[in-house]
Amino acid sequence: MSSHKDRYQVNLFRPKKGQMRDEVLIILAILLGWGICTFGFQFFVAASAGTGAGSLLTRLTFFNLPLHFWFTAQFLPLWFIVLCVIFNLYVDRITGNHRRKRDRSYE
Repeated sequence: MSSHKDRYQVNLFRPKKGQMRDEVLIILAILLGWGICTFGFQFFVAASAGTGAGSLLTRLTFFNLPLHFWFTAQFLPLWFIVLCVIFNLYVDRITGNHRRKRDRSYE
C-alpha cells in the first residue's frame, strides 16, 4: 500500500525525470515571462517617475491614454493569452515527444 502512495507524489522542486521535468521547466519559464512583464514594467515606471524616462512614458499616448496605462490595461491581458498559447503548444510537443519514446520502447 505504501508503494501506491509513493508512485503518485508530485514535487515541483524535485520533479521526476522525463515528461514531468520538462513540464515543470516550461511552467517556470512561463511564470518568469509573466512576472518580468507584469512587475518589471511597473517597477520601471515607479523607479523612473521623476526622470526623463518616466515623464516620457506619461507624455507618450496610445489611443489617447498614457502609454503606461495602455500597457497595464491592454498589453498585459494580451500577453497572458500569448503565454497561454505558448504553454499549450510546448506541453503538446512535450507530450508527443514522450509518447513517441514510450511507444518505441514497447516494440
